Amino acid sequence: MSQAEAIRAPRLLWTFGLLRSELLTTFRCWRTLALLAVLAAVPILVGIAVKIETSDGSSAGRGRGGGGGPAFISQITNNGLFLVFTALAATLPFFLPMAIGVIAGDAIAGESNSGTLRYLLVAPAGRTRLLLTKYATVMTFCLVATLVVAGSALTVGAVLFPLGDLTTISGTQISFGEGLARALLIALIVAVSLIGVAALGLFVSTLTGSGIAAMATTVGLLITVQILDQIPQLHAIQPYFFSHYWLSFADLMREPIYWDDLVKNLELQALYAAVFGSAAWARFTTKDITA
Repeated sequence: MSQAEAIRAPRLLWTFGLLRSELLTTFRCWRTLALLAVLAAVPILVGIAVKIETSDGSSAGRGRGGGGGPAFISQITNNGLFLVFTALAATLPFFLPMAIGVIAGDAIAGESNSGTLRYLLVAPAGRTRLLLTKYATVMTFCLVATLVVAGSALTVGAVLFPLGDLTTISGTQISFGEGLARALLIALIVAVSLIGVAALGLFVSTLTGSGIAAMATTVGLLITVQILDQIPQLHAIQPYFFSHYWLSFADLMREPIYWDDLVKNLELQALYAAVFGSAAWARFTTKDITA
């Protein structure tokens, strides 16, 4: 083994050890467990509400007042798998990104506020490696949170409604196995759709020493962007908002799949991750942690 390999091996082990420690710390935290519990509860509430609403034979999502519901909600009574798509559509605009914003906003600021940040950097981690580990932890939470919503929805859908072949938005029939595969792909797309918010939250977290302030700022920015994305007069700049193409995952339920908006969403998320990730790195590597 060369000298370079001998040095690289302990560093790699330290990196994996640091990531494992961060993951354990994050997912053992009561705040994280509470966020996941809330996310898991949303599909349960939606499923029960649809079951009660359709108990008299009426269509889901229409109600007695004739109003519409979220995408796919009218199909839930025919196939419980549609509860997965409905739950993701219901949680993506606010619940999921809010949870990501809380975890990302607290990533650096929380350590700084508790006084543990300087001790982490005393160990041979380095600022860049620590920042990347924090970001990897937040992205892992993105995936876990999305799968919690999808898993909860699939379980509730299977208990309350029938399962089987399903009809796509285009009106074609696909098997339950293919529908389940598309549900998993949709969950992965939703998780990737949140990496822009994760990078933004991490950047905000490097700007302050207060975890609460970082979380509040991240969630506030999220709500502001969501509001601006609904104002028709801002249509020229709305395609550049990180949330603009979030619901494009519905195109995975077309036959054939419509990829244009899905690709635009992934490109936009990659752009936000690059810009705010770089900004977070520039800020964190020059930050005075002794202050």
